[in-house]
Amino acid sequence: METQLDPMKDDLPLMANTSYMLVKHYVLDLDVDFKSKVIEGVIVLFFETGSLYRKTSSTGKGSCQSQFGETCKMRASELCHTPVTNVSACSSKTEYNDFAVCGKGEEDTSDKNGNHSNEEQASGISSSKDCCDIENHGNKDFLLVLDCCDLSVLKVEEVDVAAVSGIEKFTRSAELTDVSKELENLRNQIVHELVTLPADRWKEQLYYFTRCSQAPGCGELLFTTGTWSLEIRKSGIQTPTDFPHAIRIWYKTKPEGRSVTWTTDQSGRPCVYTMGSPINNRALFPCQEPPIALSTWQASVRTAAGFVVLMSGENSAEPVQLREGILSWYYYVTMPMPASTFTIAVGCWQEVKQQSFTAAIQTNIEFSLPSSQADFRWHEEICGHVEYPCRFQNPAARSQAVIPYRVFAPWCLMEHCEECLLQLIPQCLSAAYTTLGTHPFSRLDVLIVPSNFSSLGMASPHIIFLSQSVLPGGSHLCGTRLCHEIAHAWFGLAIGARDWTEEWISEGFATFLEDIFWARAQQQLSHDEVRGQQELKALLRWRRLRDEVQNSEEELQVLRPKKESTGELSESGASVVKHGLKAEKIFMQVHYLKGYFLLRSLARTIGEASYLASLRKFVHRFHGQLVLSQ
Repeated sequence: METQLDPMKDDLPLMANTSYMLVKHYVLDLDVDFKSKVIEGVIVLFFETGSLYRKTSSTGKGSCQSQFGETCKMRASELCHTPVTNVSACSSKTEYNDFAVCGKGEEDTSDKNGNHSNEEQASGISSSKDCCDIENHGNKDFLLVLDCCDLSVLKVEEVDVAAVSGIEKFTRSAELTDVSKELENLRNQIVHELVTLPADRWKEQLYYFTRCSQAPGCGELLFTTGTWSLEIRKSGIQTPTDFPHAIRIWYKTKPEGRSVTWTTDQSGRPCVYTMGSPINNRALFPCQEPPIALSTWQASVRTAAGFVVLMSGENSAEPVQLREGILSWYYYVTMPMPASTFTIAVGCWQEVKQQSFTAAIQTNIEFSLPSSQADFRWHEEICGHVEYPCRFQNPAARSQAVIPYRVFAPWCLMEHCEECLLQLIPQCLSAAYTTLGTHPFSRLDVLIVPSNFSSLGMASPHIIFLSQSVLPGGSHLCGTRLCHEIAHAWFGLAIGARDWTEEWISEGFATFLEDIFWARAQQQLSHDEVRGQQELKALLRWRRLRDEVQNSEEELQVLRPKKESTGELSESGASVVKHGLKAEKIFMQVHYLKGYFLLRSLARTIGEASYLASLRKFVHRFHGQLVLSQ
């Protein structure tokens, strides 16, 4: 059962029971409506049985009953089973012909938590007598818990992946039977085969994820929403192994949802984007937030013509016109990452393009590499991460100093971007490559976000948000911030913290590396000039750190606030991010600065060249993985 946590308290709960079921892939199919300030649609989640249950299931199905017993103490009246009739809104895909927001001509009876009124939907609600043990003779139903907040969940159902034409190739069985138990097992077997396809079959995998996401439903699932979670069960299913491994959720965001912000850009046009909320993406789509839930995703997003959809995606999406005035944008990723790294920005962005032959030549800049790095980069080693199409194993990617990039901005800032930002990107990308080697991601979009953005920058897979504040500051401010965000491609994204309280692993490394990258990007500067810059920045950072230490709570200054329990999870996989909701923390730089001075000290102790060589080896060994400070 969900612990009743006060959302005003300091710690951010991660409720998903990832030890029992682990999401491997998301398929999102969404509509963005600027009039109502709502994103609505469907998400399909594909799961694997979690590590804890795989290890303990051999001892008997009772191994997880303690957790199941707790989940069934919830009020039966909170369980929702919401059959939707009188279809009023349909997805553009004909396969989703039963998609409904609410009954035609009826009022939406959702309460503030997104639950449909139990009085209005009484026919689908279990009584307290049978809420946990319908025909189970006392055994309790398994409860899937997802992280969810500020969402109206309308319907949850199992997906009949076995109905997809051609899916037989993913079954070991010679023929299908009509026995429901065997059919349920077959569906889960198909999902298992699909999510474990080898990396060289990623295109086929995406194709079948799409096909399966459009398959018909085969039974609605009971659900309830709490302050921080969405809880789903299937009557009579007692274990994660037997629980549906492909589920479809109809939902819509709320205008006040904290994962995205609805605003206007600097040209006065409406836009919406994920701004790096402390609650991450749980108010954008139901998901598993713990970092251990590394997943891939694909998304189709529809919006009015004139808007551009940018997203964390390996492809540079081109819009497809579905009907007059409506465009669809499609993105995908094949590198598993935490759901918190998913990013979207929808607005009337304009692409800033090269205007001169000289500027275009700069995209081909390649800095000379130290011989030690060249030798290291071409040394073949097996990657240590789960299998995916990895750029570190791709000879063409390993030699690519500048990945393809684009710049987007509101119309009124295009000239500023062309004068300053555009020419800096290839220099900074090449400097990063010179330092750390292979770029983990295949392309980069840079977006100048609206003026309400509370930071100077934010990095996500394949996309960087920059504040307009970096543009008037000349090349130095713009270049150093760009270098900081580019560094996150390695530290923060390709290599993530296994425990979010250890954010210094991301921010400390990015702060340290921004100086290294920027020094190499400024080839016109002498060694002494570079050293002078770095010493001045170190002094300013020291003063900022001293001021914070003197004027903030001591417990917020600790790099590892959970100390020896760092990285530990509950039996179900749930945990909390200590101080994750602390308001003052948003404005603090202590994790950036303490991490920076720690790394600077190490580099000075063993010598910068030796230390950077060790970082290259570290990146090669741990990319695609989660790490702790140790």
